Amino acid sequence: MTPAPTPVDEHAAVADALARLPRVADLLAARAEEHDRDGTFPYQGVEAVHEAGLLTLTVARRHGGAGAGLADTVHVLAGLGRGDASVAVLVAHTLLLHAEQARGGLWPAASYRRVLTESRRGPALLGTLRSEPGGPVGAPPATVAHWDGEAWELTGRKTDCSGAEALSWMAVHARTDETVPRVGLFLVRGDSPGLEIDPVWDQLGLRASAGHDVILDKVRVAPEHAVRLTLTGHTDPAQQAAAELSRAWHDLALSAVHLGTARAAQDWLIRFLRQRTPANLTEPLAELPRYRYALGEIEASLIGAEEVLRATAAGIDRGDREAVARSAAGRLIAGRAAGSAVQEAVALTGNPGLSRRHPLERYLRDVLSSRMHFPPDEAVLDTLGRAALDRGNPRRPS
Repeated sequence: MTPAPTPVDEHAAVADALARLPRVADLLAARAEEHDRDGTFPYQGVEAVHEAGLLTLTVARRHGGAGAGLADTVHVLAGLGRGDASVAVLVAHTLLLHAEQARGGLWPAASYRRVLTESRRGPALLGTLRSEPGGPVGAPPATVAHWDGEAWELTGRKTDCSGAEALSWMAVHARTDETVPRVGLFLVRGDSPGLEIDPVWDQLGLRASAGHDVILDKVRVAPEHAVRLTLTGHTDPAQQAAAELSRAWHDLALSAVHLGTARAAQDWLIRFLRQRTPANLTEPLAELPRYRYALGEIEASLIGAEEVLRATAAGIDRGDREAVARSAAGRLIAGRAAGSAVQEAVALTGNPGLSRRHPLERYLRDVLSSRMHFPPDEAVLDTLGRAALDRGNPRRPS
């Protein structure tokens, strides 16, 4: 019988991992341009994150992990995003699924022990596969699970699957073909027979994140690996609350990645302003008030967004439902701050900022590509507007 994992000192484990974060970010930054240019998968970067203990930081203490909360996760992902946004995105999805297991259980106990064993031997990337080609937002998944009497057979195509070629496990969103369909997640090993990777990823940014399509052709899934199956359109209050919490973690975690990228852009801008002395000037651009004011605007915007993310994440860690409800607004604020900061840096530097000899144009492409991780801003704004109207007129008929 396998002995139970020994709980660790949460604060010490998290502190040790965070202490290694700056060095890991530097290692990622050193290879980021190469992987971006070639579109190659950053295996060495993922390995560095794993060796630093950052890839499993959200594994629960009862499973021998550090049990990091959302605030520490946001901190880690911002640091990794400063090094290489593509690697940070891969890490984010893995941390999110470990956190999901810590909160309510996703894998059966025996299967999760296998996940943890793989994670101790080397990097074990995890991912949730939801997106489908041309699928309308909110529609039931086109990927179908058929029960053959012994196991589920999964058939369909998923797109924008970050890290597809290197995922150890995939949580695939699918519907059953029962008379009354159910929708849920099917836990699939990355080396399952019938699973194929279609290497179609060729995006503007996040090029090393390998968001290829995953094709499933009668991939067999054990019955215990079909989790959270619910009737289409059925709303269970507890399950709805859990889904909202998962969405909050997702929104803040991915937002942290892109704020980290914006900080990397600011770092490069500062070096540029200190070193650049145009022919018609006798001092660097950093000495001119106009450039300092612009840099100050970037700094103020990023500080504000980071504080919103930190405070919201800390509130969620405390169990504050209001913080969960505000996470979408936090994501919106962070995304706008990151995007405007990088675009302003490009505007301030002119042609050098758009040259592929410098990383600033890559930061711009990575930030622009962050849109794929979130619903349209209009959806968030509509929800916030409706909530504000209801708050301002609680007697307004529905």
